[in-house]
Amino acid sequence: MKINRIFSSLAVGLLALGIVSCEKFLDRPSEDTYNTSNFYMNDEQCIQGVNYIYNSPWYDFQRGFIKIGEVMSGNMYWGSSPYLTFTTNATDEDLKNMAYSLWAVNGHVNAVLVNINAANGPSKAIKNQCLGEALTLKALAYFFMVRTFGEIPIVHSNSELLGTNDYNNIYKVTRKNVYEYIIMTIEKAMSLLPKKTSGWNNRIDYYAAEALLSKVYLTMAGIDGSLDQELLKKAAEYAKDVIDNSGRSLTPVYSDVFRLSPALYNQTGEPLISWMWTVDGNQWTRQNTLQSDLGMTGFDEFGDVWGQWGGPSVDLMDAFGVSPVDNPSARATEKDTRRKVTMMMAGDFYPYFWQDKGGFDVLRFMYDADYGVGGPGEFCGPCGAQNCKHLYGNNADHETALGKSAARMAYELPTHILRLSDVYLIYAEASLLTGNSAAALEYVNKVRERAGAALLTSVAIKDIWKERRLELAGEGDYWYDFVRRSYYDMNGAIAEIKAQRRNAWWNLNAVYKTWYESGKKTWVVDESECAYDSSTPVPNVTESSFTLPFPQEDVVNNPHLLEPAQEINVRETYSYNF
Repeated sequence: MKINRIFSSLAVGLLALGIVSCEKFLDRPSEDTYNTSNFYMNDEQCIQGVNYIYNSPWYDFQRGFIKIGEVMSGNMYWGSSPYLTFTTNATDEDLKNMAYSLWAVNGHVNAVLVNINAANGPSKAIKNQCLGEALTLKALAYFFMVRTFGEIPIVHSNSELLGTNDYNNIYKVTRKNVYEYIIMTIEKAMSLLPKKTSGWNNRIDYYAAEALLSKVYLTMAGIDGSLDQELLKKAAEYAKDVIDNSGRSLTPVYSDVFRLSPALYNQTGEPLISWMWTVDGNQWTRQNTLQSDLGMTGFDEFGDVWGQWGGPSVDLMDAFGVSPVDNPSARATEKDTRRKVTMMMAGDFYPYFWQDKGGFDVLRFMYDADYGVGGPGEFCGPCGAQNCKHLYGNNADHETALGKSAARMAYELPTHILRLSDVYLIYAEASLLTGNSAAALEYVNKVRERAGAALLTSVAIKDIWKERRLELAGEGDYWYDFVRRSYYDMNGAIAEIKAQRRNAWWNLNAVYKTWYESGKKTWVVDESECAYDSSTPVPNVTESSFTLPFPQEDVVNNPHLLEPAQEINVRETYSYNF
């Protein structure tokens, strides 16, 4: 019998999935190579047995991470993508890959939990640390799933389902039950993880798990249709503990958070949970490949970049207070550094890309064939901007930062999933909604101050909502803000999406080319030729838009996925007995 795609992760069963270096986040070799009889024999091997869960099982989620988090939310334009038009269906390949990937995380974590618990060689402290890291990543996978698909099944133990041959006969539980399961899982992780206050090494610790817990509580607060004050207080409480006691602080220079060098992105511990990628020609799926989809042809020398026909949306530019038809010279006084780190626009220059060429000049790359060999030859960005986050540059940049080469569709820039600035904004929002406007203003302004933006004198929910968008744009998060808002303010979420400027801007290339070739002296915009496409209808956003369908083959193999969700007592049904 064919195992359906979502639950094919069950097949990892009790296999021990090891790797070869505790210093890098590497993937496993063949799945039957390591087990408790020949691996997990000491502390180093125990750590190795968890490392790959930071990358490989997440690999097939990368494209869905952008298309759902950024394209659906209106932060990014991606041509005729169904994610842009809210027409994604159950046969969409990226949706299927995403679902498979998230269930694979769950399956691999469940296998690793069994193997570590069965191991006798590692110390108790290291076993606890590794169990806590794996549990946090499991909770993260369910957090993505419940916000994407809504009501889902819980697969607590792969081995039990395989043993009963019941993997195609399981039922969905309510969203609230899934959130309760996530909370239970994180709480168990926190009971096992060490509390680190310095010397962060990209591994999940107590405060990283606690930060995720604060975000879960903020999201869950609206699940019953109105904002639950007790859950909001919990979100604020956990966020503030991370802020006060983790030893972490915001990285002083915003752009450093997104650079290759660990000495830059991890200098203050701002990244709390990240997918940690590595380049190894012997194992696909352990590497970052986002630059291929998001960068411009010719941006690196591997012939693997094709993303110039998409890019940040006009609506996101509006949020940053810029326009694709602004004279680039006028942006010389731009204060908010996040715009440039998020989107490349005409006139922008990046000293940290193409360092061997003296830096990366966006328009020179487009129009100077000697400089941008293999480049697109025109400004292709349909809205007047190209993506910047998730790009690493060329191979010289990779070698300078890490002492090793990148490869075709393979580089080691981490993908940050949860950062301290997010925790600041979680604390601000939960504080404001529970009556502490002074704390909300303080922490919104801490985020703005780091970015160079003007400080606010008062703060409302709409300000925090916008601040989250500006701070986290491009990081796969904005759609999930809409999802949690839809729990308690469906009409407001729909109205904001419908009001977005999600379409292209016509004929920008001629404007930019004239300005570049005139030595940056002639800026001419003919509004009859160069204008925003206001003729395309707004997307048909409805209440159902905030829950994506299960992949078709999952429903075919398990028709229970079409039935109403069951209500269960999570803590009586499931437990972690270790």
